[in-house]
Amino acid sequence: MRALDFERPIVEIEEQIKALEKEAQDNKVVKQALMRLKERAEELKQHIYSNLTRWQTVQIARHPDRPHAVFYIHHVFDDFNEIHGDRNFRDDPSIITGFAFLNGRKVAIIAEEKGQDTKDKIYRNFGMPHPEGYRKAMRLMDLADRFNIPLISLVDTPGAYPGIGAEERGQSQAIAESIRKMLKIKIPFVSVIIGEGGSGGALAIAVADRVLAMEYAIYSVISPEGCASILWKDAKKANEAAEALKLTAKDLKEFGIIDDIIPEPLGGAHRDPVMAMNNFKEYVLKHLEEVEKLEPDKRLILRRKKYASMGSFIEKEG
Repeated sequence: MRALDFERPIVEIEEQIKALEKEAQDNKVVKQALMRLKERAEELKQHIYSNLTRWQTVQIARHPDRPHAVFYIHHVFDDFNEIHGDRNFRDDPSIITGFAFLNGRKVAIIAEEKGQDTKDKIYRNFGMPHPEGYRKAMRLMDLADRFNIPLISLVDTPGAYPGIGAEERGQSQAIAESIRKMLKIKIPFVSVIIGEGGSGGALAIAVADRVLAMEYAIYSVISPEGCASILWKDAKKANEAAEALKLTAKDLKEFGIIDDIIPEPLGGAHRDPVMAMNNFKEYVLKHLEEVEKLEPDKRLILRRKKYASMGSFIEKEG
């Protein structure tokens, strides 16, 4: 497992533990030393992960071993059938769409996928969708709404692709149309930020009845590097930008941007993907069942009200 810079002390102890475990079978002294090391490792983990800076949380959200959308699709859902193409230009592999079953319930899935290895990352455009990706997502929204199938979206993108071709084919228009579409469909809709939620590229599939975030996920109007480049003309000040952006799941819950936080294993989903998967499934089912109890018109009214009220404030005299 690849370690981040601030995780080095933990990795060093874990390597010592692995070395001692081979010698600890019949040696009481070694067993005692091993026990002390394990206790020290747990204390260190608790200390480091309970005091993360926002920039360190960004690094965990982007961890190369972190489970991506494909992992959740194949391990949480059953009988996934993918739908390709936007019926206009081409298929965008950075957005995966299709139908599946969740605990026997048929659901529609829209997911942003960053890619697993180098070849796959290039194929998926590092999770940065083109306009045809959002148009494919809207195609699925229409199908789900027509057949009254609940919708689940998995958000994990640094942002929509800003290339010339994407802009020529109407990137901003596609994002705007997708947001409008989500404020019209009446089906139950739950969105989960599983890693990185960047700007309009994330919002374009996340205007849901309930928005959840994995514990170490991030969600912001711009990346810390982009923010630092604009404010200080220096992308190296990304750590300062991350603090200013307040982009962690805890921050987002306090601001009312998300509705719930899905617990992860200590240190991130990559440390125990099975636990992360089980928690994901539990929370998605819980919120989906709550949303399904609402009448369609009432659900849509509440969804619109939810987003219309974000950012509102009251001025006090004096």
